[in-house]
Amino acid sequence: MMPVAKPGQIVGLLGGSFDPPHAGHVHISKAALQRFGLDRLWWLVSPGNPLKKNGPAPLAERMQAARAMMQHPKVTVTDIEADLGTRYTAQTLVALRRRYPGVRFVWLMGADNLAQFHLWQDWRWIMENVPVGVIARPGDRISARMSKAAKVYAQARLPGRASHVLGRMEAPAWIFINVPLSNQSSSAIRARGEW
Repeated sequence: MMPVAKPGQIVGLLGGSFDPPHAGHVHISKAALQRFGLDRLWWLVSPGNPLKKNGPAPLAERMQAARAMMQHPKVTVTDIEADLGTRYTAQTLVALRRRYPGVRFVWLMGADNLAQFHLWQDWRWIMENVPVGVIARPGDRISARMSKAAKVYAQARLPGRASHVLGRMEAPAWIFINVPLSNQSSSAIRARGEW
């Protein structure tokens, strides 16, 4: 089932393997809804992550866990990338913009992803076509702010106090916000054998 969005709405996109989903994902989703003035937020549970060597748990299992974890009227958990047949974020964004004309998408990511964003396929296209909201993560604030992507797009960075207008800005535009931090991580949960 395709998520619903109307022209003019601002929809935040939080992509990832969610392997497993955890309270930290919920925490940053709620913070993003509030800080970025989003009308909706979609968890894009990906079929796989091209930057990770080991494949994730089965998609149906991760979708079920994500839907059980994220209970919010403005958040939709979706596996739309599997339906679209996209593998990379830029491909997904192109397909979503085509399928949802008039919807203003904001790409959301943790600071850990900004630190390695320059490794993503077509990362410059993403920055130049979709506003990006970066949310602080424990231990990643400095590496994110000093990352290649942060330096290349330094002129497009907006101050944190402007976060509520990010979805109405033309790309390139990005904001780094600090929120109360959560130490939860999917990698740590898997390493402890809890998933």
